[in-house]
Amino acid sequence: MTHPYTVADVMTEKVVAVRPGEEFKEIVAAMERWKVTAVPVVEGEGRVVGVVSEADLLLKEELQGHRLGLVEQRERLDATAKAGSRLARDLMTSPAVTIGSEASLPQAARTMATHHVKRLPVVDEHGAVQGIVSRSDLLKVFLRPDEELASEVRRDVVEHVFPLSHQDVDVRVEAGVVVLAGRVRDASLIPLAARLARAVDGVVDVRCELTGEAGR
Repeated sequence: MTHPYTVADVMTEKVVAVRPGEEFKEIVAAMERWKVTAVPVVEGEGRVVGVVSEADLLLKEELQGHRLGLVEQRERLDATAKAGSRLARDLMTSPAVTIGSEASLPQAARTMATHHVKRLPVVDEHGAVQGIVSRSDLLKVFLRPDEELASEVRRDVVEHVFPLSHQDVDVRVEAGVVVLAGRVRDASLIPLAARLARAVDGVVDVRCELTGEAGR
């Protein structure tokens, strides 16, 4: 069976990071230079301790000259503190939401959705940064060539599920959509084949036109 894609396969290994003592303007300059919208904050030998995003930095602009009432101050205590800060250690969101390099792409997507973040620092077992994965990185898998997808579906799905009748199954892929057509001996396995084909990394959808042999 083909090894499923993991975060390590799609992450960006070159990471723009800052130290806890980095100044506000230096952080903004780094984001602008490298065209990123968030940077991990690292200490020691690269251990991730937090993340500074554009949202964290924009609090200074949002609350600049804006007088908050007592109730709003209590409700936005963290935001008010960040707006008055200038160092990464005070601006960052901590602890950082991170992920391991061997995590699956669906796991990374769920983590981003759960925590409402657009990217995740990728760390090793010691918490040291190895890379960064963004939502756009997770979409790279859908750029796999149709021929590559067809080959994987034929080898890892059709031949595996229908060992006796796989030669009678036609596998086509058009723009990421898998089409399974033909006749198989065991019709009860058709839903399984469709489900496994849909689970192949990079498959957009599956059209199943398989039928079972008459009288079986």
